[in-house]
Amino acid sequence: MTDWWARAQAVIPGGVNSPVRSFRGVGGTPFFVKESQGPYLRTEDGKTLIDYVMGYGPFILGHSAPPVIEAVVNQAQKGLGYGTPTTQEVLYAELLSRSVPNLDVVRLVNSGTEATMSALRVARAVTGRRRVVKFAGCYHGHHDSLLIKAGSGAATLGVPDSGGVPEEVAALTITVPYNDVTAFRALFDRFGSEIAAVILEPVAGNMGTVPPSPGFLEAVQAVTHQHGALLVVDEVMTGFRVAWGGASKLFGLDPDLVCLAKVVGAGMPLGAYGGKREYMSWVAPLGSVYQAGTFSGNPLAVAAGFAQLSTIGGPEFYGGLRERTQYLAHQLVALGQRHGIDVSTNVIGAMFTLFFSDRAPSEFTEVEATNRERYRAFFHGMLARGVFFPPSPFETAFPSSQHDDVVIETTLKAADEVFRTL
Repeated sequence: MTDWWARAQAVIPGGVNSPVRSFRGVGGTPFFVKESQGPYLRTEDGKTLIDYVMGYGPFILGHSAPPVIEAVVNQAQKGLGYGTPTTQEVLYAELLSRSVPNLDVVRLVNSGTEATMSALRVARAVTGRRRVVKFAGCYHGHHDSLLIKAGSGAATLGVPDSGGVPEEVAALTITVPYNDVTAFRALFDRFGSEIAAVILEPVAGNMGTVPPSPGFLEAVQAVTHQHGALLVVDEVMTGFRVAWGGASKLFGLDPDLVCLAKVVGAGMPLGAYGGKREYMSWVAPLGSVYQAGTFSGNPLAVAAGFAQLSTIGGPEFYGGLRERTQYLAHQLVALGQRHGIDVSTNVIGAMFTLFFSDRAPSEFTEVEATNRERYRAFFHGMLARGVFFPPSPFETAFPSSQHDDVVIETTLKAADEVFRTL
């Protein structure tokens, strides 16, 4: 049998094209996927796995959803790219604009990283300010401004969290604990006149799933606008996953700029940023904020995204998916507790994380304090029984509409067996 992992490590950094795929934090060797369908992955070594990673979020209709595949095949037969506008771009932008709050004008890009990077550039241009605020444990892509490590204290000036990020760039980003209104207000009392934007995951998903505490989002929005900064809502993960129109619609937010990816691209490299017309008018060719991309609005990606959102169709889609997600998450907790294990969960929409702790975390340091070794054992135990969960409690599980009752009960049976071994 071909040793694909050895071959990958010889020609790809660490053997992977994105670090989370390496399993370095949980040990073991990554598997290689041959194909996917519905809630399942099929590996090169012949195994079938129930998948809760789901490409880290895009596949809300399941893998290889027929409407999406049909749309991509049809478009591929017409051409893979043109470098010119298409009518499908307009139709898709109109769909996004009428579904997401305050998305008056939208620019299509190729990834969530591009979307957040471009939105912050707009915010700095509009306000004439330099500083940006992010929340500890929230990930907004791999551009220099936001690869920032949280230091000690309630609010800290950024230090680089990656080689190659200049300290001068990192220093322009201030980090504050998620769900800490007091620290957030104090931050603006000190730096308010210098802050261009607050970038916010309305539901954190990159420290595991951590929902906002009551009143947190409202306070962030009010303080941000009071000081003349722009509120950039990062819906790369939550957009069209927690609700039709995203978390901004679910929580009644008033964002200035919104960033989207994952579900809106249906697994293709597609992202978007947009917002209030007065701010998006700064974007070239209308204004001075330059942003461009050869593959932006790629017809294959647009066809996939448009097909997925058209199939979802509206708010009615989410009821059953939300109920099954809640059932699975809560039953996992009940099973763990039945075996005397401290386990908890955060769940919202079609997102959840299982934490090995006696209560669900509400911010990053609490996630760090959970029993990660026990999670690691749980991950490997589930994988050995044919269920692929996120490799760490810093990631989110993403059920799809194809995770039906049979799939969920199979998952729970495997989990019961694993809990007995922990």
